[in-house]
Amino acid sequence: MNTTPGLRAAIYARYSTDKQKDTSVEDQIRLCRRMCEQNRWRVTEVFTDHALSGKNTLRPGYQSLIQAAESGQIDIIVAESQNRLSRDMADSATLLKRMSYFGVRLHTAAENELDDMKVGVSGLVSTMFLRDLAQKTRRGLEGRIARGKSAGGIAYGYRVKREILPDGTVSTGDREIEPDEAAVITRIFRDYADGLSARSIAAALNDEAVPAPQSGKGTGVWNPSTVSGNIKRGTGILNNELYIGRLVWNRLTYDTNPDNGKRLSRLNPPEDWKIEEVPQLRIIDDQLWHAVKTRQGEVRQAMNPAGVLTERPRLERARRPTYLLSGLLRCACCGASYTLINKTRYGCAGARNKGAAVCTNRATIGRAEVEERVLSGLKQRLLAPDLLAQFAEEYRKAFNDAAAGACQDRQKAEHSLKKVESRISNILTAIEDGMYTASMKDKMSELEGEKARLEAVIADNPEPPALRLHPSLSARYRELIEDLAGALNAPEVKREATASLRALISEVRMVPDSAAPGGHQLELVGELAGLMALGGPESKKPPLFARAWSETMVAGAGFEPATFRL
Repeated sequence: MNTTPGLRAAIYARYSTDKQKDTSVEDQIRLCRRMCEQNRWRVTEVFTDHALSGKNTLRPGYQSLIQAAESGQIDIIVAESQNRLSRDMADSATLLKRMSYFGVRLHTAAENELDDMKVGVSGLVSTMFLRDLAQKTRRGLEGRIARGKSAGGIAYGYRVKREILPDGTVSTGDREIEPDEAAVITRIFRDYADGLSARSIAAALNDEAVPAPQSGKGTGVWNPSTVSGNIKRGTGILNNELYIGRLVWNRLTYDTNPDNGKRLSRLNPPEDWKIEEVPQLRIIDDQLWHAVKTRQGEVRQAMNPAGVLTERPRLERARRPTYLLSGLLRCACCGASYTLINKTRYGCAGARNKGAAVCTNRATIGRAEVEERVLSGLKQRLLAPDLLAQFAEEYRKAFNDAAAGACQDRQKAEHSLKKVESRISNILTAIEDGMYTASMKDKMSELEGEKARLEAVIADNPEPPALRLHPSLSARYRELIEDLAGALNAPEVKREATASLRALISEVRMVPDSAAPGGHQLELVGELAGLMALGGPESKKPPLFARAWSETMVAGAGFEPATFRL
């Protein structure tokens, strides 16, 4: 094993769940530092991820590690074991391939230097381990359900019940009714059966400061969705069959999107559900339960009297925003979303859904006015003529600088290839002069393999052309900005243009102000605010190029988040 001293080493440590401890990371770092000292490697960076699974690569510390490696800041990555870097076989192979390309080695305390064989075997073992663990966990949970015990978290209205078993151990998975929360649940069912809406019920509970469910993503306040939920999925207080003494398990299957790491749920067929009767956990009687179900059916019928079935988007598909600023408007008073309260006007959802105890902002504003003010502000700020030429020139320089950096790998490979070809030529000359030895054959094979690898690197890295901007760019830019609304709504570019604009905006804060147009001040927050600031009189140079290059124009990265008031 090559233990070249003086290499710049980066340590990576991770633990999987919040049930583990930070000391796990500390122990990993200590072990890795010891290995670096033994090999005389210089530790320059330490990257960590806490309570994050190794099944996906969307981990902040891991991504920072990759960026450091690809930018040439480190020579070697050190970890306790390969599964700390990744538990996915494909991701492990991709990591090794990318690091080999950038000349960065991978070392672990468990496997020493990683190669294709070790990554393949270890990745396969990790994948089989996760699959086996999932099967055993599912089998254990199903066994709990069969005994009438809980297989998950604690639903609102219940608490953990602990008992000492005959063998001296403590029972697990048992629940009992929490009287105060059970009284709230009964009240919710009765209010809904008597004609109150889920929104009215949530607002009343918030006004009375009744503690809301805190599990999962609970916000500490009552929402209409907390009450009504989803009937098909059995979510929401009004649909939880545990309140009538029925424990339903395996209603949903959870999968992780491989592209973004988000966990999605899918409804299983009813025949796959596991149902157990647990009468000791009943809170609601059958008469009240059926009264609520009857009213839910009446509400659905009133909302869709013709019974027209419409195709709903599948969960794994992205939902496009209906309007330019849909989902971006936020109340400056409480942070809730501004949503359409009718066909044309936006208002604070927090004030309307959760009551005055959460937010008192009842101001509204027209959708068309909000969009017009944002686009008008863009036109005024982006038409600064003295900045456009400088902007284009700086863009050209930044692009060409980045392209030059991208050529470094190609140039390095070309330089190495010349050396390899020279050594091959020397061996051939020696053979012609009668100096052949058996070791020359192995050396020649090694050099030929290295030559093929370097030629592949050169082929994969063609020389990028220098950026050439069209001479009429300035005129075309001004033309599009003058008719910004028209450009955004042109059928051929509407979807792409709207998505690009929204990618630059974090949020639009709606500040109620009776003296302002439309009763609101608008604060534009995000990268777009930095772009708009280019037109300010104090601006000397576009801030875009301080740390970013051509991809910034597409993705919106590189701007410092800022706030601009319209």
